[in-house]
Amino acid sequence: MKVRHSLHNHRFHHTHHAHVSAISQTSSSSTNNIPQHCHHHSYYLHLLRSCKHLNPLLQIHARFNSITNPSLILWNSMIRAYSRLHQFQKAINLYHRMLEMGLEPDKYTFTFVLKACTGALDFHEGVAIHQDIASRELECDVFIGTGLIDMYCKMGHLDSARKVFDKMPRKDIASWNAMISGLSQSLNPYEALEMLWTMQMERVEPDYVSILNLAPAVSKLKDVDSCRSIHGYVVRRCIYGVVSNSLIDMYSKCGEVNSARQIFDQMQAKDDVSWATMMAGYVQYGCFFEVLQLLDKMKRKNMNKVSIVNALLAAAEMRELEKGKEVHNYALQLGLMSDIVVATPIISMYAKCGELSKAKELFLSLEGRDLVAWSAFLSALVQAGYPGEALSIFQEMQHEGLKPDKVTLISLVSACAEISNPRLGKMVHCYAIKGDMESDISTVTTLVSMYTRCALFMYAMKLFNRMHYKDVVAWNTLINGFTKYGDPRLGLEMFHRLQLSGIQPDTGTMVGLVSACALLDDLDLGICYHGNIKKSGFESGIHVKVALIDMYAKCGGLSSAENLFHLTKHAKDEASWNVMIAGYLHNGCANEAISTFIQMKLESVRPNLVTFVTILPAVSCMSALREVMAFHACIIRMGFISSTLVGNSLIDMYAKCGQLSYSEKCFHEMENKDTISWNAMLSGYAMHGQGDLALTLFSLMEETNVHVDSVSYISVLSACRHAGLIQEGRNIFQSMCEKHHLEPNMEHYACMVDLFGRAGLFDEVLNLINKMPAEPDAQVWGALLGACKIHSNVKLGEVSLHHLLKLEPRNAAHYVVLSDIYAQCGRWTDARRTRSNMIDHGLKKSPGYSWVGAHKQEVQKKPIRITKLYNHLEVLKQKQHEVNSASGLIKFAFQKAPKNELDSSFFNSVLTVNHGDTRIGAVKRGIPCWGEERLQGCVVKQAAIVDTSNEIEGDEDVPRVGTGRERRKQAPNRNYAPEALGANPTARRGV
Repeated sequence: MKVRHSLHNHRFHHTHHAHVSAISQTSSSSTNNIPQHCHHHSYYLHLLRSCKHLNPLLQIHARFNSITNPSLILWNSMIRAYSRLHQFQKAINLYHRMLEMGLEPDKYTFTFVLKACTGALDFHEGVAIHQDIASRELECDVFIGTGLIDMYCKMGHLDSARKVFDKMPRKDIASWNAMISGLSQSLNPYEALEMLWTMQMERVEPDYVSILNLAPAVSKLKDVDSCRSIHGYVVRRCIYGVVSNSLIDMYSKCGEVNSARQIFDQMQAKDDVSWATMMAGYVQYGCFFEVLQLLDKMKRKNMNKVSIVNALLAAAEMRELEKGKEVHNYALQLGLMSDIVVATPIISMYAKCGELSKAKELFLSLEGRDLVAWSAFLSALVQAGYPGEALSIFQEMQHEGLKPDKVTLISLVSACAEISNPRLGKMVHCYAIKGDMESDISTVTTLVSMYTRCALFMYAMKLFNRMHYKDVVAWNTLINGFTKYGDPRLGLEMFHRLQLSGIQPDTGTMVGLVSACALLDDLDLGICYHGNIKKSGFESGIHVKVALIDMYAKCGGLSSAENLFHLTKHAKDEASWNVMIAGYLHNGCANEAISTFIQMKLESVRPNLVTFVTILPAVSCMSALREVMAFHACIIRMGFISSTLVGNSLIDMYAKCGQLSYSEKCFHEMENKDTISWNAMLSGYAMHGQGDLALTLFSLMEETNVHVDSVSYISVLSACRHAGLIQEGRNIFQSMCEKHHLEPNMEHYACMVDLFGRAGLFDEVLNLINKMPAEPDAQVWGALLGACKIHSNVKLGEVSLHHLLKLEPRNAAHYVVLSDIYAQCGRWTDARRTRSNMIDHGLKKSPGYSWVGAHKQEVQKKPIRITKLYNHLEVLKQKQHEVNSASGLIKFAFQKAPKNELDSSFFNSVLTVNHGDTRIGAVKRGIPCWGEERLQGCVVKQAAIVDTSNEIEGDEDVPRVGTGRERRKQAPNRNYAPEALGANPTARRGV
């Protein structure tokens, strides 16, 4: 007996009406023409064999009742005919009527009636028939034994099935296949693989049904090696056809979607199941763009319900409204809108694409909508950012007399947690209490998770403490909630309570503990927990390894993180790669992060949304515009451009690369902006000194009721201080408390100190510092020190340095700034003393640098002569005393050094030259020049500035460099389009 694989359920058999009609007419006419005197059994057997539909069978049954003493063969044929037409209960009734008439069933009777019991899922009847079989000693019959195995497996009684299987002295391929099918659906699918190996050891050759029945086990285990072994067996035995669809399904569920696609492309004849299985695999793996590509390629006749549903899911995630409408129209043509399974994703698609009125119209017109449809629509509304509409639908659901079950509530609470909407979550909690669902552990655990994610820890703890029984999942929810959204120390404390409760922790617990160590930056504690994880045997879990890699990378143990990462060579998933990329970025290794991303692609691991959100900051650190645009193109290609997270990263990335117009384009094209999107654009305006644009955008935020947070104020205040907008900055700072009820933190105070200090308003600066609710931190005093340097305020500079040395004693930059202030005032002795103190403390200011892009045509054709630079430097030094006046002021903030010292560290401090109306430069750090070849071929387009103005004008051997903005002013007709930039960035230290 062949056991059909569950994948067959996806197929839709469209029976031709003409064919149905012909069979019906033939069977009907045959029965009507039966002579009254003709009761030959062979004639009825012939009719039963040709009977394909219920009505002819009922007519035969009516004539069957008039037969005197029908034979056992005729009874068996009638039972079999009803089973084949899925009239299982009628088949069982016939069996009992046969027994009442005193007929003894044979092995064929039992085979057919067991099939009927299996179809009807009538376990008690099946057990009774099994007892009858055992009393007749027919259990060892291969057909009956296979029927019993199939029945017990499909009813979930694997132990009974295994007992029957082990008793059978002879097993054919159908017996093995039935047992494999049952074990594949069990809690331990690995037993199905063992059964296949045992089958081969007993020299029984697996057939295509064996492969189909084994597929669910391989998919559950996500065992790529077993999947490849089965694939090899299929190739060697040339078993193709429906097995190819099963291979696509297995590879997809094992995470090898590229291998699945290769099999799909190699198929000569693709049916509707092939297309649907490939689309389902892509959806499961998050490849929504590829799903829509398949939708364009496939012919509409190959679409079935499964492919329609998956295409709708992809269109919803990609926010492709037009594609979604196409699929909707095709579903209408097929008449599938009455099917809840199809109608629900259509409604969700419209909701997620912003067509709320259309979604609501379709939902309210949907007949027979059940709790699943209500839950899906509610979840889609909340995820699309319509919590108010979700509440309205929830209330309408109650008005219609439908009582949400725990699945509906869990779906709604989870959606509330996703968008951090505690108000709606509390209302659902109230309903759960009224509906007496608070005793359900899964519902309460979801509520605890929602409260922790909304930072309402008091509510979470009260709810948790009221739980009568707390399983490890509930404990893990609280531990991870405190770790991610609250105080990690409380998460560790909850772990100690878990240990005292006697409940054994699991891998989820370990992940929460390791994450807490990472957030606390406590490497020693993390190592201790790592030891406990090894002892407990949890280290093999991929999620635990990912958490350990993350912990080591964030706590300064990058080499340990790398070792763990390479140890997971054969089991690395996207999460492992993502956390390693993030670890490199956390440690300032942008190059290594990008190299890891490239290696990830080479190993055929598909980047997901988190990958791109993680890697984009690394790309922005490099300021390599061509690479930035390559990543942007990749994001579009892979279908992640509609993601708000990715859009926010692109805005920030282009701003950091100097392409503010591209940031604006990304911002305006975003369909679903959140507060972070607005803040990223504000930050871009701030870093580019566009104060007026930042103020306009901030005003637009307030007018359109976009939530303004503390980060928004930091960005707009930074823009004001860069642009010198004193009154505007003062007004915005005052509106924090008055309008938005936000308490300023140290970053806000530092922005205001810098704003007032740059303008020389030191009285306001001191007044602000004195009014601060807490002691100023290093960034506040650092801002004041920088302002003192601009205005040569030695007294306040000394006070600032005094506080800074207490807060950041190992920061050499503070000594350098005060030394420069002394030098500006002509106090050379104090300047040298300050520098000497810095050196005595073992401090050294690290050189600054900038990444710049280079046009190939702008590369220097001949080496720069370093001696000419030294000659010009000497000229400037000689003119120091001559032009030390208001119109021609040269300020040096470096110690006089012998020529050989200048050879090894060219300009070790800040040089600012003003000569007439020409701004000559601001060099923060010199480039170590060890010879003529050091600067050969070096091109600078932005960042550090050196310009010897009229002194060296016309000399082609001396570079003229400036900030990107100043260079564009000098050469307004130059093409700075991204496509004109070279592929490789060049590092240039501040010259």
